[in-house]
Amino acid sequence: MQIQKQKSVSEQIYDLLFSQIIDGTLLAGTRLAEEKIAAQLGVSRTPVRESILRLEHDGLLRNKYVIEPTRKDIDECYEVRILMEGYAARKAATCMSVPDKQALKELIEEAKSGDFGASMKAHTVFHNVIVRASNNEQISHVIERMQAIILLCRRDVVRHRSSVAHEHDNILQAIIDGDADLAETLMKQHLTDNYEDMLSRVPTHKEPSSF
Repeated sequence: MQIQKQKSVSEQIYDLLFSQIIDGTLLAGTRLAEEKIAAQLGVSRTPVRESILRLEHDGLLRNKYVIEPTRKDIDECYEVRILMEGYAARKAATCMSVPDKQALKELIEEAKSGDFGASMKAHTVFHNVIVRASNNEQISHVIERMQAIILLCRRDVVRHRSSVAHEHDNILQAIIDGDADLAETLMKQHLTDNYEDMLSRVPTHKEPSSF
C-alpha cells in the first residue's frame, strides 16, 4: 500500500480492508490479524487496530472476523428495505430537489461504467439519496444501521443483475414525473427482484483464510 499524505494511515488501511471485504477478497469467516496486516503493509499495529474497530462498528466485522449474513439477516433486511425505500421513493416523487434528481442521473451513468467499485458506490449513493429525500430521520437511521448487510447483498446484485441500472432509470423517471404511486411500485419491485435473484443462487463455498 502506498501511503497518501492527504489521508491518515488508519483511514487508508480502513479503505483498503473495506474494499477487500466488499469485493470478496476477504471472505466471510476470515479473521483480520493486526500483527499480520501491520507487517504486510509496513505500518504499526495502532492504525490497523483503529481500522478494525471502525469496521466492527460498521458491522462488517464481528470479533475481528468478516461477517457472513444469515438467511434471517437477509430476509429481515429486505423486508424493511422494501417497505421503507418504497415509501422513500413515493416521497421523493413529491419533494425531491432538482439538484438531487440531477445527481441521480449522474449516478446511473456512473453505474454503467463497468467498473465494479464505481458501480457499487453509485448504486449505494443512488439509494441513499432517495432515502434522504423521505425527510424522515428515523427511516435514514434504520437504513444506516443495516448498511453492512445491504452492502454485502448489493455486492451480489451488482455482479449478477445487469438490469439494475435500467430499473434505476425507470425509478428516477417516475420521480421526475412526480408519479408517487409508480415510483413506490417500481422501487418495491426492484428490491424484490434483487432479493429473489440473490436467493436463487447457492454461493460457492470457499475456505476462509487469515489476512
